Amino acid sequence: MTSILTNTAAMAALQTLRAIDDNMETTQGRVSSGLRVGEASDNAAYWSIATTMRSDNMALSAVQDALGLGAAKVDTAYAGMESAIDVVKEIKAKVVAATEEGVDKAKVQEEIAQLQDQLMSIAESASFSGENWIAGGTDTGTSTLDGTVVSSFVRASDGTVSVKTTTYTLDGSTAGSMNLLFGGDATGAISATTGVLGTTASSWTTVDFDASIAGVDPAGATVGAMSIHTLDITALTSTELAEALTLVEAGLQSLTSAASELGSISMRIGLQEEFVAALTDSIDSGIGRLVDADMNEESTRLKALQTQQQLAVQSLSIANTNSENILQLFRQ
Repeated sequence: MTSILTNTAAMAALQTLRAIDDNMETTQGRVSSGLRVGEASDNAAYWSIATTMRSDNMALSAVQDALGLGAAKVDTAYAGMESAIDVVKEIKAKVVAATEEGVDKAKVQEEIAQLQDQLMSIAESASFSGENWIAGGTDTGTSTLDGTVVSSFVRASDGTVSVKTTTYTLDGSTAGSMNLLFGGDATGAISATTGVLGTTASSWTTVDFDASIAGVDPAGATVGAMSIHTLDITALTSTELAEALTLVEAGLQSLTSAASELGSISMRIGLQEEFVAALTDSIDSGIGRLVDADMNEESTRLKALQTQQQLAVQSLSIANTNSENILQLFRQ
C-alpha cells in the first residue's frame, strides 16, 4: 500500500542512515584517538584494567627516577671509598718504609700527615644530595643507621601495593663490621674518633695487635691509643711500628669489605634499572593489546562506512521520490 502519510521506505532508509552515522562516529573516534577502548562505556573491564596498569606504570617511572638517585648515592660512596683505600695503601707503604734502619721517621710522618688530611677531605666530600654513606650520619659513631634506596614497586595478587627498598647499614662503631671512614655524632656531624679511620688500635676487639709481639700490651703501648687518622710514627719503636702496621692493615681490610658491599649494591641497582625499564615496556605493550585500535582495520572500516553512508543517502532520496510519483498520477 502506498500512503502519503506514512513513508515506510523512507523510515527504513533513515534508520539505516542513523546506524551508519553512529558507526562512523565511533570509527572516527578510534582513528583520531588511536584507542579502541577510550572510556569505560566502550569496554568497562578492559578500561578498568588499562587505567590501573597505567597508574602502576607511573609509579614504576617514579621508581626509575629513585633508582637513578640511589645509584648516584652509591656510586659517590663507592668512589670515595675507593679513593680512601688508595690513600690507606699509601699510609701502609709509609709505615713499612719507616721500619728500615736509618730512615728519618719525622719526614715519613710529614707524608703520613698529608695522607691523613686527605682521608678527612674524602670523608667530608663524598656526599650526594645531602647524604654521605662513608662518613657521618646521626649517632653512627655509637650505633648503626640504615641507608635505603627505593628498588621496586609491587602490586600483590590481592591488589595491595607496596614499595620495596634496598638497605645499606651504616656502621661506625662495631668492630669487625665497620664500613664508615668516620662515624657521626648526635647531630650527624663527622666524629673523628669513630669509624674505621678514627677507632683506636686498642678498640679493635676483633684484632689481636700483640699476637706476635710478646710482652707488649696494645692498650698500654703508644700505638694502642692511636687510630689510622691520628697515627704518628715519629717516636715509635720497631715493635710499635709492627703494631701500627697491623692497625693499618686491619683498617684496609675493613675498607675493602665496605667497598665490596657498595659495589654489590651498585650492581643490583643497575640490574633493577634494566628490569624496571623492561617491565615498563611490557606493561605498555599489554595495555596496548587491550585498548589500542588496529588502524589498518579502522581505516578500512571507515572507508566502507563512507560508502554505506552515500548509499543510504541515495536510498533515502529514492524513498522520498515515491510521494512525487503519486503527484504525477493526480496530474494525469
